[in-house]
Amino acid sequence: MGNLSSNQQVMVDVFQQHMNAEMDGDLEATMATMTDAPHLHNIPVKMGGVGREGVRQFYANHLIGKFFPPDVEFINVSTTIGEEQLVEENVIKFTHTMPIDWMLPGVPPTGRRVEVAVVVIVKFENGKVAHEHIYWDQASVLVQLGLLDPSGLPVSSSDSAQKLLDPKLSAREM
Repeated sequence: MGNLSSNQQVMVDVFQQHMNAEMDGDLEATMATMTDAPHLHNIPVKMGGVGREGVRQFYANHLIGKFFPPDVEFINVSTTIGEEQLVEENVIKFTHTMPIDWMLPGVPPTGRRVEVAVVVIVKFENGKVAHEHIYWDQASVLVQLGLLDPSGLPVSSSDSAQKLLDPKLSAREM
């Protein structure tokens, strides 16, 4: 990512520190990357936290150390960096071998593979994460886990994430 302003480079670096801390299971290092009044919203499942203590509780109870199974793979599709926000578009691949409360609250492990496109919008204030808004196609995840029958519904399975990675794949036939 060339030609970034110093402010944009700080956002990239801080978000990388934030993600590394989440993946390493380090709650204090994760919180150190955030403002005094952050919020986190996982849009499809209406989970997250508001305020430092609310975000800390969400991370401690539902994310840090419980983020993803060991075989998780993140594939960055694109990153857009503004003056106050960073937007990452990723494909996440994993096998559902453990509870993933932040994405699948109350759903026991199914042992099935999942590939899903995820968009994270991160706002920064004074060089720290002020909020994360995280979007993904929950219907696609539920279809892949065998929890939603796609018959007659305009939903897809892992093929939507695969098409994001390879735009030459064919589109849905009408």
